[in-house]
Amino acid sequence: MDLTTAGTTATLAPATAPLKVAVILASNREGRFAPVVADWFLSRTDGDPAVVTDLIDIAGLDLPTALSYRPGPEEQARLAEVSGRLADADAFVVITPEYNHSYPAPLKNLIDWHRAEWQAKPVGFVSYGGVSGGLRAVEHLRQVFAELHVVGVRDTVSFHNAGALFDDEGRHLDPAGPDAAAKTMLDQLVWWGRALRDAKDVRPYGG
Repeated sequence: MDLTTAGTTATLAPATAPLKVAVILASNREGRFAPVVADWFLSRTDGDPAVVTDLIDIAGLDLPTALSYRPGPEEQARLAEVSGRLADADAFVVITPEYNHSYPAPLKNLIDWHRAEWQAKPVGFVSYGGVSGGLRAVEHLRQVFAELHVVGVRDTVSFHNAGALFDDEGRHLDPAGPDAAAKTMLDQLVWWGRALRDAKDVRPYGG
């Protein structure tokens, strides 16, 4: 149905419509472990009627690296595809390693080129690394996303010493714990995603 307020017509998404989740793969290093983690996570969402996913792999993007306050035509052209995908999403999941106690620079570049695309949406985190499991990267990302008016869900999925946890086919060797963590995070993401989507259908966000 449509809602008309003050001469503006907004199309309401059905409350039960699947949440459009942009899954952002944050590593672009050669030999990266990221695709293993991404495949594992996406296999948890396959067949879930509550979500539809769009994998955005930073390694496949051609983003400008020098930020400008007002991007020119060339920068806008290079940003156009990914900007539209971020804007279309109802929610985000960031899959990130930990580099030097923080998150990868290409992810910061992607974040900094956008603003309205992030606002009033939830984000969940899947991290991997050594003994810390990438959690220090996640804590830094929470601060950055909060500045952009993004709601970070509480529970995360983290893989400590990730390389030893999967077999050669990318299957987790002891999946019960990670599967439960992924379900908890996704349940929170869907709740917040639906709540914020419904709220914005009634009243535009004024951040």
